[in-house]
Amino acid sequence: MSTKTEASNTQNNADVAKWIAAVALLVVGLVGFYYFSQTPLLVRVIALLALSGGAVFLALQTIKGQAAWNFTQSAQLEMRKVVWPTKQETLQTTGIVVLMALVMAIMIWIIDSLLFMLVKFLTT
Repeated sequence: MSTKTEASNTQNNADVAKWIAAVALLVVGLVGFYYFSQTPLLVRVIALLALSGGAVFLALQTIKGQAAWNFTQSAQLEMRKVVWPTKQETLQTTGIVVLMALVMAIMIWIIDSLLFMLVKFLTT
């Protein structure tokens, strides 16, 4: 039982260290991007992307990072299972929504005009 706890604490400490290193890489990349403002922009962007990629790689080595990656893969798998509407269905649905919005706008305008005339009649 204590072996599991010690292994869990060691893994937890390793994860914390990886998260700190990942955040440090991001901070170094951002600070360097602005500190070396005389360096050509392309070089700074490439360096920032490389450091950001390293930070993401480190973050994916943690337990939470792996869980996030597994979630992303599962979400992509579910997206493939979705039956997307055809172009014709999309256009028909959009047309109905636009038409109903127009009808409701006209109805609200008519009711507003009637109420305005009623208030005007009662106040004058």
